[in-house]
This record gives sequence, structure tokens and C-alpha cells, in this order.
Amino acid sequence: MSWIPFKIGQPKKQIVSKTVERDFEREYDKLQKLEDQTKKLHKDMKKSTEADLAMSKAAVKISADLLSNPLCEQDQAFLETMTVLDTAMRRMDSFNQEKVNQIQKTVIDPLKKYSGVFPSLNMAVKRREQALQDYKRLQSKVEKYEEKEKTGPVMVKLHQAREELRPVREDFEAKNKQLLEEMPKFYYSRMDYFQPSFEALIRAQVVYFTEMYKIFSELTDQIDQAGLTDDQRERETEAKLSELRALSIVADD
Repeated sequence: MSWIPFKIGQPKKQIVSKTVERDFEREYDKLQKLEDQTKKLHKDMKKSTEADLAMSKAAVKISADLLSNPLCEQDQAFLETMTVLDTAMRRMDSFNQEKVNQIQKTVIDPLKKYSGVFPSLNMAVKRREQALQDYKRLQSKVEKYEEKEKTGPVMVKLHQAREELRPVREDFEAKNKQLLEEMPKFYYSRMDYFQPSFEALIRAQVVYFTEMYKIFSELTDQIDQAGLTDDQRERETEAKLSELRALSIVADD
């Protein structure tokens, strides 16, 4: 468990069975792991969408820089190609923004709201632990008077201690029972909560990449007029580079 039990007033009588305490620890441990996993997933999803936006914004910046290149003023064909590229990058950025907005609403926000439930759960566990310590302290007090000689004053104090113990015991038992019943329910309800979000995430990605296929297919059709393969383009680039290296101003001494 994450808490450290107090070391005061430990009774001789075992007031919570080892089985009950083991069951409680098991269920709470699962919820602690679920809390950590939810926080990590929320953090990773935010990073992912931020990286997606940075990628499409960078692509738009590159296409805009190419479009403003002085070469566009000298070569009409290059200008037309860069204009087509810039239009495609801006369409990609627009669809990417829609995807990120959808993921924010259907995945990231629900994850944040779900994480917000755990502080209340952890507080309920702390209250149960405090009730347990009060229960142990008063049970130890009762046992102390039970062990004393049964004189009139001792019997009065024993009666008072038992009366003081009764509501505390009932409070602990109620808190313990509620948590043992509700922690498993909370844990096993996680899929009902998250499944719509995961389905929405998949749909958002499918819509986005379907549009990207259309955009880049159109872009390829518009700029790939020569119909060259990647190998042919690479050889053509190497040939142009060799011509540049042959110039006297870049030749080795």
C-alpha cells in the first residue's frame, strides 16, 4: 500500500482479517496502477497531438519558403509546382487540425476527467485508514481495561471505552465495506468508459489518412509529369550535382 500505518495503540485482537486486508490491498493496488497508466496515456496523447500539429505547421512553413524562393520569379514551371505543393500542405494542415481537435474532445478531455476522479478515491482510502487506526487505538484501550482487576472504577471505564469503540468500529466497517464493493466496480468499468474514446481515435485517424491519401495522390498526379522512378530521379540529381562540382569555383585546389 502507499500509506504507512501508524504505530500507536496496536490491539492484541486481530480486528481485520488477513484475507480482508489482502483483498483490499489487491484492489487498491490495481486502481493505483490504473491511475498511473491513465495519467501516462493522457500525457502521451497530448505529446502526440502537439507533435502532429508541429509536423503539419513545419510542412506549411517549408512550402511557403519554397514559394517565396527567388527561383519562382525566374521559372514559371517551378512556381506552378511550388504553388501546388503549398496548396497541398495547407490542406493537410487543415485536416490535421480537425483531427487534433476531434482527438482533444473525444480522447484527451475524457482522459483528463477520468484522472480527476482518483484524488477523491485516494481520499476515501485515507479516511478508511484513519478510521482503522482509530478502531485499533480504541480496541487496545478496551483490552487494557479488560485485563485489569474488575473493580468498580475499572468497570465504569471499560463500559465507557466500549461505548466509545462501538461507533468507531461501525464507521470503519462501513467505510471498509463500501470500498471493497466499489473499488472492483470502478476498475472493471474502465473499458465501458474508454471504449468510445478509443473508437473515436481510430475513426479520426482513418478520416485523416484517407484525406491524406487523396491529397498526395492528387499532388503526385500534378507534379509527377515526367513519370520518373525514385532511382531515376536520384541518378538525375547525382548528374546535376556532378555538373556543379565540375565548375571551377567549387573545384578542389
